[in-house]
Amino acid sequence: MNISVIISTYNAEAWLEKVLIGYDMQIFKDFEMVIADDGSGPKTKALIDKYQKLVSYPIVHVWQEDDGFQKSRILNKAVEACSAPYIVMSDGDCIPRQDFLKIHEEHKERGYFLSGGYFMLPMNISEVINEADIRSGRCFDAKWLAANGLPSSFKTNKLTSHGFKSRLLNKLTPTNASWNGHNASGWKDDILAINGFDERMQYGGQDRELGERLFNLGIKSKQIRYSAICIHLDHPRGYKNKESIAKNRAIRFETRSKKLKWTDHGIQKKEEVLSETA
Repeated sequence: MNISVIISTYNAEAWLEKVLIGYDMQIFKDFEMVIADDGSGPKTKALIDKYQKLVSYPIVHVWQEDDGFQKSRILNKAVEACSAPYIVMSDGDCIPRQDFLKIHEEHKERGYFLSGGYFMLPMNISEVINEADIRSGRCFDAKWLAANGLPSSFKTNKLTSHGFKSRLLNKLTPTNASWNGHNASGWKDDILAINGFDERMQYGGQDRELGERLFNLGIKSKQIRYSAICIHLDHPRGYKNKESIAKNRAIRFETRSKKLKWTDHGIQKKEEVLSETA
């Protein structure tokens, strides 16, 4: 496999099914999917078992016991399970456009990671989108979305821009080219070199912190938010709380101020490292 796609999920079968269909429609075919499942119940496993027989790509299901929001931990397990040298990360609520992986493949480059974005949909349109809408690609069409109640905004340029216009907007956007968990990609050995995600971090910036350590390692980033397109389905965020966000901000501040490349709380734990060097 040329690319491993990591998709995170937790008890959201309706959204995950739409995402699995989206990847079945990719122009670029040389990929596997690794589902990072943070403790979902049997309905998610049944859905994955079903789609393993229906889609054109292999699916690896990496699961851990439900222990609250432990996305960083399951993402590290998923990274280890990836068989390809290059990893694309997204979420189980982000449907990729047909050229999504093609764009990541075309722009990947040693010494860089890629930073993409998403187009957020309201709940009513998220629920309306069905398999036919995904397979035909019309759920990415600005006119179709407008007909289904989406208000017009500058952000629709993400859906309508191609070629020169998308490249220009990638350069002009004031948004930092950070590691965004819903749409980012990089080399597996670079992610392993910084020991993956910091597992102390829960909701709120754990993806950005990983990107900051990649920067400290000397890896640069490229902006592709107007080129690699996925639509983000709406959902409640019950796991969001002030305490985890404050804790994560403190960890990120330390990473930036000390220019840390490695976390002792990642794929390899401090005890394991010490035993290997003893």
